[in-house]
Amino acid sequence: MTRAHNFCAGPAALPQSVLEHAQAELLNWSGGGTSVMEVSHRSPAFVDAASQAEAALRRLLGMTDDYAVLFLQGGASLQFAAVPLNLSTTGQSVDQIVTGQWSKKALQEGRRFGPVNIAATSEASNFTTVPPQDAWQLDADAAYLHYCPNETIGGLEFDFVPRVEVPLVADMSSTILSRPIDVQQYGVIYAGAQKNIGPAGLCLVIVHRELLGRARAETPAMLNWQTAADNDSMYNTPPTFALYLTGLVFEWLENLGGLEEMATINRRKAGKLYRVIDESDFYGNPVDTVSRSLMNVPFTLADDRLDPIFLQEAEEARLLNLKGHRSVGGMRASLYNAVEEASVDALCDFMQDFEQRHG
Repeated sequence: MTRAHNFCAGPAALPQSVLEHAQAELLNWSGGGTSVMEVSHRSPAFVDAASQAEAALRRLLGMTDDYAVLFLQGGASLQFAAVPLNLSTTGQSVDQIVTGQWSKKALQEGRRFGPVNIAATSEASNFTTVPPQDAWQLDADAAYLHYCPNETIGGLEFDFVPRVEVPLVADMSSTILSRPIDVQQYGVIYAGAQKNIGPAGLCLVIVHRELLGRARAETPAMLNWQTAADNDSMYNTPPTFALYLTGLVFEWLENLGGLEEMATINRRKAGKLYRVIDESDFYGNPVDTVSRSLMNVPFTLADDRLDPIFLQEAEEARLLNLKGHRSVGGMRASLYNAVEEASVDALCDFMQDFEQRHG
């Protein structure tokens, strides 16, 4: 069976070679005569696999031992609560930049645990711009600054890393591993796995060790980063199959040439799609050019009455999951690492053909 071109925003495409690898050893993992889903998470074989996954991630990101790597459950949304519980004291303010739906959700959850200062927001532009840092209104007493470098729904991406005196916390769910980053610029990085890391069910948290041990007394053990760090993410049973596949994805990235090569491929993929949009009066993208996402490309048709026809024909052409989020409408193509360049080429060809026939 020929695989479809999958542009889903998450759970997203996984590398075909990773899926084939997992398929080949599904019934006999590591020569033990069982699936990886059937072994103890504390068995030597699985502990070794988890350790290898962490080591590969550290190599990919050039990460020092100053940072703890935590493989957790609950997705990124659970970290909306874990961040204030681990980094702020009761009643202490935190700073937040609001540039889309996910940073809005983090804001709403954060307010359950204390005051949140909206240091900047681009809601007035319908989240099509990133507020320049020189216009931010930061709280001098804030415990940290939280932001979302790439907003999955709106396709808005920061083209700079904020410079602040407090720990910088980043929700990198839809951009991590798509290019090199300097981890040393951050206090905390967290990311749901289901876009560039692996299957849904796993959340990656990277936290500077000096920020561990600050959790409030009422913080549940499962939300306390120190608990996970002390137990090598094995305080309870982790999502073992997701962690196993994540390790295979890290290996795939290393074999590809690492994040520099991945960035080159991703820039090329996004560039092709944005060119089709920009060279046409039939398609449009609302995001400020300098803030366009490499990972999530929203676009609209000049006549939105054609939207259902576009989606139907796209699905017939095996171009899947192109419907935009319900909050913004239109279309959206997510171009995560595992989306092959051939899939982007197929989408571009389809869009140009559709415009010729309906424009």
